[in-house]
Amino acid sequence: EVQVVESGGGLVQAGGSLRLSCAASGLLSDEYVIGGFRDVPGKEREGVACVSSRDGSTYYADSVKGRFTITSDNAKNTAYLQMNSLKPEDTADYYCAAEPYTSSCYRDYDPNYWSQGTQVTVSS
Repeated sequence: EVQVVESGGGLVQAGGSLRLSCAASGLLSDEYVIGGFRDVPGKEREGVACVSSRDGSTYYADSVKGRFTITSDNAKNTAYLQMNSLKPEDTADYYCAAEPYTSSCYRDYDPNYWSQGTQVTVSS
């Protein structure tokens, strides 16, 4: 059974940084994609970033480009989402998600395995 465990998140002032960790287990494949998503009430879920284990290729939403960085530690089946220069509009519930047997990381990435979510609050 694939499980995704997320850690990090919290409260930070605008301009600050946070890091989310996304650990996946039970993938049964060396090829997988792990991504970060966020939910804001009243808005559609947004895919923030994703990373491919095969070649480290990444995707970033325009809203976070230049501020967020996603990396992958394949030995640990873990991805890290480093969030810098945070803005109040980054406030949301953040989720990690994984999909095995794929190396495609792109805007419409649609994974099946999700974390429990964590809240990120950026104060102005």
